[in-house]
Amino acid sequence: PYRATAVVAMAASVLALAVALLLGASSRVDHGAAAAPVSEEGLQVTYGSTVKLMHEKTKVRLHSHDVAYGSGSGQQSVTGFPEIDDSNSYWIVRPTLDSSAKQGDAVETGSIIRLQHMRTRKWLHSHLHASPLSGNLEVSCFGGDGQSDTGDYWRCDCLKYVMHAIYLVA
Repeated sequence: PYRATAVVAMAASVLALAVALLLGASSRVDHGAAAAPVSEEGLQVTYGSTVKLMHEKTKVRLHSHDVAYGSGSGQQSVTGFPEIDDSNSYWIVRPTLDSSAKQGDAVETGSIIRLQHMRTRKWLHSHLHASPLSGNLEVSCFGGDGQSDTGDYWRCDCLKYVMHAIYLVA
């Protein structure tokens, strides 16, 4: 029940966190077990960066693994997970299919991005299916390296700058 509730909160705040990450993080590599908090220097994330997104209020990280929802879309589930060193909470920042952005280009505020789950290679996906527990719109993972659509597109809008909630891993 805690994870399902956290998903609703995370879906509402993932864009705000993505913007804070994109505005305030660096592409340094984490060679240890857990990522360190990003400094307040305001360094940029680039396309190809691997990140973790954490919900500020609940302190859970956006998480997915190869388990499908039992109802709704039936696609790969997306939840919140409280552990810092969870390997299923890594996401790769990618450009949209029609973008001219290349790996290594800086991601700017207002950019449309895709977030690819590092382990399963599926895209963070939104659609009109109801969430199994909350009744709000469901967020899932869908597709893969060769399959993506506009349901995988997320706009980076700066709603709140929360540096201590963002963890950059690569």
